[in-house]
Amino acid sequence: MKTPERLTLTVVPGIPLLQPGDDLGAIIVAAISKAALAVDGGDIVVVAQKAVSKVQGRYVDLAGVTPSWHAREVAVEVNKDPRLVEVILSESVRIVRKAPNVLIVEHRSGCIMANAGVDQSNAAAGGEEPVLLLPIDADATAEALRATLSAHFGKRLGVIISDSFGRPWRRGTVGIALGAAGIPALQDLRGKPDLHGRPLQFTETGFADEVAAAASLVMGQADEGHPVVLVSGFALTDAPIAARALIRPAAEDLFR
Repeated sequence: MKTPERLTLTVVPGIPLLQPGDDLGAIIVAAISKAALAVDGGDIVVVAQKAVSKVQGRYVDLAGVTPSWHAREVAVEVNKDPRLVEVILSESVRIVRKAPNVLIVEHRSGCIMANAGVDQSNAAAGGEEPVLLLPIDADATAEALRATLSAHFGKRLGVIISDSFGRPWRRGTVGIALGAAGIPALQDLRGKPDLHGRPLQFTETGFADEVAAAASLVMGQADEGHPVVLVSGFALTDAPIAARALIRPAAEDLFR
């Protein structure tokens, strides 16, 4: 896939507050059409994880959660609500690290992340004390959205479901791809020549993560309300690779 000389990132306006059961694909199509945004082959639609989780009804009401003894013990160590810890553990396969105010786990999807992605911000529905969980199978959800959008616009499009992740060695969150469809989420550049003709030996690029990070700059992180971004300028020619390929296998991870 040729590196573009220019990219355009455009917020898709008019996305309403989403509710469980909403047809997210149809809502995005309607918003793009109403705003008269040009959609070209190779464009990528980046959708915030919370938008997907909301339409999937991934809410849990903490008011109805009874924490286990294990959750209570962990809650004391990490200084968190034991009900929240119970939900986090239910979404995880193991605890990776814990400290006061920090609970890093391996999510059932394989992602290593804080709090299993369980989030209390911007979770307006779902009971008295709602929290929002990550989407069910983000790659499959991205593929379903891609099929809807590509069929409507008659173009080869990509879709990324993005989330904000912290990093172990740097402060601040950045956008990453939880799910991807229609794009090479991971690009293997090994064997390609550098400027001097030497073959690259180790270079792999997290293409989907890079696009997600760019889109997060216009999505915002607080009250902006821009959950969908159209990224234009790519020519998608490489075979699609799902976002799950970005997760480093445990055998290759020296830091777990």
